[in-house]
This record gives sequence, structure tokens and C-alpha cells, in this order.
Amino acid sequence: MTPATTTPAVRFSAWRDRVRRGRVLVVGDVMLDRYWFGDVERISPEAPVPIVRVARTEERPGGAANVARNAAALGAKATLLSVVGDDEAGAAIERLVAADGVAASLHHDASLPTTVKLRVIGRQQQLLRIDFETRPSQEVLAAKLKEFDERVGECDVVVLSDYGKGGLAHIESMIARARTAERRVLVDPKGDDWGRYRGATLITPNRGEFRDVAGRWRDEADLATKAQRVRRDLGLEALLMTRSEEGMSLYTQEGALHIPAQAREVFDVSGAGDTVIAVVASLLAAGASLADAVRIANEAAGVVVGKLGTAVVHPAELA
Repeated sequence: MTPATTTPAVRFSAWRDRVRRGRVLVVGDVMLDRYWFGDVERISPEAPVPIVRVARTEERPGGAANVARNAAALGAKATLLSVVGDDEAGAAIERLVAADGVAASLHHDASLPTTVKLRVIGRQQQLLRIDFETRPSQEVLAAKLKEFDERVGECDVVVLSDYGKGGLAHIESMIARARTAERRVLVDPKGDDWGRYRGATLITPNRGEFRDVAGRWRDEADLATKAQRVRRDLGLEALLMTRSEEGMSLYTQEGALHIPAQAREVFDVSGAGDTVIAVVASLLAAGASLADAVRIANEAAGVVVGKLGTAVVHPAELA
């Protein structure tokens, strides 16, 4: 039995004014995405690698910061709570998210270099990525947890963006506290220990992440069985799987809802999951149903994959 297939029944424009009143709290791992763009004209005489002559550079907020800026781009009141190093990259993230309209509270850890992902792009193709990362100290994480308690009552929806960098060491407690405050909790998962996300409202794994946890499936019926088992075992209201060219599948107590992918040219899928969870959170904060929020998020994903690197979707692009 295949999941029901639907087409978007509602447009973002119907929710735009209410999205502006919605409050989304984003907590998780932030990073600075750096891009070096250049031309490749020859191969190095030192090794069989291309020589990139860098012509320009860009910096963009990544990870949970990209989730927050996507929510802000839609008009929602986005607050970001995270940890950065006391360094130039951390200051860059603060500056960039402020310019994007995000209210950020970034705790500084002097012992922590801010996570940086450096991508080298030649002829519109990524040639190399270099990561710089270290886990934050427990003292800083404890201080962030205290602030979380203060801010959770001021939001409508909580997004926990887990990139496996250590910023969500207290995620079980955050979920419990947010649910006690009767707030919906959306989690973008990482790794294979999904027991940490027990009790959340919704988790949003991609196809590969779900396969790593639940195993391979024979057909759609087998996939639905596995997804519903995971949902029930973790006490979730819903599980949303992003499936690349196959669209998205939403699993709830009522059954499975499949939404086909938008027919767009795919340029870069990095950051698409950030856009999806940000759109769903913003629509839920505005009072939309989960099904309508997912439909609009699917449309947004079709837009953002046509852009290079971590990017945002603006309301006009969903008109």
C-alpha cells in the first residue's frame, strides 16, 4: 500500500500575515559556512589536483543559524540560542544573523574554535570542503540550558537543530521542558541514537539518516511500517522524511501522506533540510496544520535546492 499522494492545497500567501506573528526558538549547533569561488585553469605540478585561483569569497550562517535565518526570511520572529567560540568566526556569525533579522543569544566559549566549513568552488562545482570543529565545554552548555528555560515560554515552536557538534548535549531535558511548557518541539536529527529525541513533536530525517537507523525497506508498505514503528517507539506525533527526488513522506497516527517533489533543477542540496524544518516551524507557529506546513515546506525545498550553498527562501518565491 503506497502513501496517499497530494498536491499543495494552500499557498504561503494565505499564511503570510500570521507567520509574521509567530515566534520560533531555534537551538542547536551553529557554524560559519565559507565559500571560496574561483576559476580552474590548470592542474598543479606538485600533485594531480586542480589549481583554483580565488576570485571572491562569501560567508553565510550555517547549521541552526541557517534554520533561524530561514524562519526570519519568511517573516517569523526567530530567536537563536547557541554556542560559538570567542573568535573571528563567532563574531562573523553574530553579525550575519543580526543582518538577517534573527535575535541571537550566542554563548561564548573561549576554549572553543567556532565550527567553520570552508568550501572551495571552481566552475560552479564544489572541489573541496575543509571542516574546523571542537565540542563546547559543559559549563557553557549548562548556562545555555538555563537560558533555554527562560526563553521557551516566549516562543510558539521550538526547533532543535542537531548537527552532532555537541551543542545539544542536554537535548532530552530541553524536549521535556518544552513539552511541559506545552510547546511543540521539532528536531532535525543526527547520528543513530534517536532515543535522545523521545517525546518530541516531530523529527525530520532525510532518507539516508532514516535508513541508517531503521534499516532498508522493500517497498512503500515496508517503509511505512518502519516509520510508524519508529514514531511510536519514540512517542512522536509525527515523522517527516525528506526523500530528495521522491519528495517527502509524513507519518502520523492517521497514516502516511506523500508529497511529490517540485519539478525544479537541483543545483545544491546543502541546507535544504534547514529550510524544510524552518518552514514547518514557522507555519505551525502561525497556526497551520502539520499537513499544510509540510506541503509549503516541500515547495520551499524545491526553491532552495536551485541555489548554491546554504540559502533562504523568501515569501515572493512561494507566491
